[in-house]
Amino acid sequence: MSDKLALLQHPGGSLLSHKPECCKWRSSAAQPRKPISWSLICGLMLFCLGMISLFTGHVASDLEWYSQRLMKRRSYFKLEGINKGPIDIWQSDYAKYFYGCSKRSRNFPLAIRERSSNGYLLIAASGGLNQQRTGISDAVVVARILNATLVIPELDHRSYWKDDSDFANIFDVNWFISYLAKDVTIVRRVPDKFMRSMDKPPYTMRVPRKSPPEYYLDQVLPILQRRSVLQLTKFDYRLANNIDDELQKLRCRANYHALRFTKPIQELGQKLVTRMRAMANRFIAVHLRFEPDMLAFSGCYFGGGDKERNELGEIRKRWETLTDVDADEERRRGRCPLTPHEVGLMLRALGFANDSYIYVASGEIYGGEETLRPLRDLFPNFYTKEMLANEDLKPFLPFSSRLAAIDYIVCDESDVFVTNNNGNMAKILAGRRRYMGHKRTVRPNAKRLGPLMMERDEMDWDTFARKVKAFQKGFMGEPDEMRPGRGEFHEYPYSCICERPLSDVVDNKRGDPRSEQGNQGLRERSKEEEPVLGAKDNEA
Repeated sequence: MSDKLALLQHPGGSLLSHKPECCKWRSSAAQPRKPISWSLICGLMLFCLGMISLFTGHVASDLEWYSQRLMKRRSYFKLEGINKGPIDIWQSDYAKYFYGCSKRSRNFPLAIRERSSNGYLLIAASGGLNQQRTGISDAVVVARILNATLVIPELDHRSYWKDDSDFANIFDVNWFISYLAKDVTIVRRVPDKFMRSMDKPPYTMRVPRKSPPEYYLDQVLPILQRRSVLQLTKFDYRLANNIDDELQKLRCRANYHALRFTKPIQELGQKLVTRMRAMANRFIAVHLRFEPDMLAFSGCYFGGGDKERNELGEIRKRWETLTDVDADEERRRGRCPLTPHEVGLMLRALGFANDSYIYVASGEIYGGEETLRPLRDLFPNFYTKEMLANEDLKPFLPFSSRLAAIDYIVCDESDVFVTNNNGNMAKILAGRRRYMGHKRTVRPNAKRLGPLMMERDEMDWDTFARKVKAFQKGFMGEPDEMRPGRGEFHEYPYSCICERPLSDVVDNKRGDPRSEQGNQGLRERSKEEEPVLGAKDNEA
């Protein structure tokens, strides 16, 4: 017991130690009910429908269809009992029933050719790597809506990240163009001959956030047709979440298939994954978004005294529109990120042992090693890209977006992904991991955990752990956490999640659908969607 209590208060006084809609399996019944004889109900339905068929002319095949449909639904309802037991912290019990699906419909018209399009669409993506990723995938859909020729997007070189990498330095351009060729015509640049013939420079405009397709057709298309070349600036989250399912699937094809990292980035990312796997069969990836600017923007207090208040207060002055907030009240409302120590406490409370291997993805951590020490003490098998890559990382060090891409790969390949915030990387990876088989993704329930962490010294370890487990239900990456229209589509890609046929799930010959054999069907479906590229096209 003393060892467990020690987890609640780290010694040393460190700085920061203080769509198809998914089925719903959880039963809302408070009292146990007497089992219903479904065979009797099926028999009664068959009898009643049989009598009706005498008068309506319905044939026996209709009765068989209704019976099979009822029994199939009953099979899924049997899953309700599974969720009442202890949760598997390493993988979802329900993942085998769902898979990512974004294949284009046969009725989805082919892309408009460059000469026949309404003009060239230039996109200036903004923010860091994952914010830019949302803008790029949305730009593909907007180009489709406008019947425009999309020019390879420009990346933000002036944001906080100050990275001068271009699209071709991070993503495989040939793959991007070829993969989406049937959906959108994409070119590397506006033809020089066309630019020389223009009377005026390209028209530039910024559209409102989360604009629906109607806005683009009514307000943007006329300008594009009149000027022939149009640039949309600050393009991030500029497309509505709820759009037509076929467009949503295009969004998924762009994000999860077309945006492939360059060969150098991909190779180093996979090398780090291999090194983690060599030490442990499974590992946790933790995204610690705990940089000084993010903490300053939150207005929260993390236990660092006057030094912290002064340092973060100075950074906070960068945003003139921010007002003073009550730090304790912000924490009680769940608006503050967990500290690295608190992330470690949450994981230990959920049941992850201290011999678990963790990969920590982060930028500059406020407080440095002193801030990270409590997390290291809870999980001694602690690794970062700097520790694993050594000399291999040197070519990437001047480029924050390429470093973020390496972290992205390792986090995506991890058995469990954990984040202490709901930022862009957290959302993008949460959505991708759902699409790729609902791999375990832990998002802290900040509204409940924030106040709990403030009171953790007032309770014993067992009470604390029990509350953490209760608060985290619904925040572990289960399929039934998704609801159409909830949150950002990039985090909840509900239109791109399909149910596996029941026969695939129960077929003993295929084994566990999460196994190598069980996932073969999904990989085959993914391969069907990928274009065949020549050796030259596959070069980074």
